Order: sequence, then structure tokens, then C-alpha cells
Amino acid sequence: MNRATLLVLADGRFPAGGHAHSGGAEAAVAAGRIKDAADLAEFCRGRLHTSGLVAAALAAAAAVGVDPLELDEAADARTPSAALRTAARKLGRQMMRAARATWPSAELDALASVRPKGAHQPVVLGLAARSAGLGPEDAVYVAAYESVSGPATAVVRLLSLDPFDATAVLARLAPDLDRVAADAAECARRVPIEGVDALPASSAPLLDIGAEAHAAWAVRLFAS
Repeated sequence: MNRATLLVLADGRFPAGGHAHSGGAEAAVAAGRIKDAADLAEFCRGRLHTSGLVAAALAAAAAVGVDPLELDEAADARTPSAALRTAARKLGRQMMRAARATWPSAELDALASVRPKGAHQPVVLGLAARSAGLGPEDAVYVAAYESVSGPATAVVRLLSLDPFDATAVLARLAPDLDRVAADAAECARRVPIEGVDALPASSAPLLDIGAEAHAAWAVRLFAS
């Protein structure tokens, strides 16, 4: 494993646009579901085991070399909220720009030409990992960690939560991250044999409902 490359891809400062999105945290704060670090921990745990698991498996499958267009369609089918599909594609477009500048490859170019408005972010992330010489075991961890680090960072801004407390939440989620990464990697290994139906389809209805409400707000701090 190229550990230095993995650090670059996983770095929150990698210019993939994630800083502009809260992962549903802004809507959850407004609804009163996140008020403190304990609430944040529960929110992140739920997100990790649902949409985080799906994202990690999609990323791992892309890193294995599964057809990214087929994976993009699978991501659409697993994202019932139109607002979340739009956000995922915007993030995918930004990730594509960053990845092509950092690790140019014919596979990235091909996907960008077919999906000029963006493919789903986890699919692009997995393809970026593949282009960078990383494997599915790397892609699952980056995707799983992003599913919780984004909301944690957003809540620091939304609630003026102590960043030490937010970081502690992420640290205590490490065992959950390991389990989700292992489950996602196992699903991805089955995709070349069983097809995309082997991918998880865990749902988080409150995230979907919150995303639709959030998209209609006239004023908001985050794009999603």
C-alpha cells in the first residue's frame, strides 16, 4: 500500500469540495436532533452504518475495476432523495477535477467525458484511488471516514461545538469504522461475480427527508 498517497486522498484539505457540505448535519441541527457531542456521535454512527456503508462499498467496487457507469446507476438506485443525488454528483464533479489534476488516468478521463455533470462521489473516489495506485481496502476507509468527518466538522461550525469534542467523537467511532470498512470491502469483492446487487442498499430515511427540506431553504450555511 502506498501510505503517502492514501494520506493525500484522505486529507480533508484535498480540494474535492467536501467542506461545503454537512452530510445532513445542518438539517439535523435545525430539527433539534443534534444539540451536543453525544447527539453528534449518534448521528455519525447512524450515517456510517447506512449511507456510509453504501458509499464505502461503491468506492471499493470502483477501485476493484467494476464498470463505473454501472456503479453510478447503482448509486442512483440507492439514493431516493433527488437533493442527495444532486449533491453527490456535484461532489463527484469536484472530486473528478481534483483527481484528474493529481493522478491523471484514461479511466478518469473516460468517466468524465460520459458524465460531464458528475458521477456519484463514491464512484469517482474509488476510481481516483485506483488511478492513484491504491486498492479497495484503501477506498473503503476513505469513503467511510468521509461519511462521518464531514458532519463532525460541520457541527463545529453550526453549534460552535468544541473541536476537541468533535474529534473525540470520531476517535470513538474507530471500531465502527473498521466494521463498516470490512463489510463494504466484502460486498465489493462479490460484485465482479454477482453483479451490483451484491452492494448494500442500507437506507436512512431521516437523511433523505432532511435533505429535501434543506434544499428548499432560502438561506443555509452548507450546500447539503
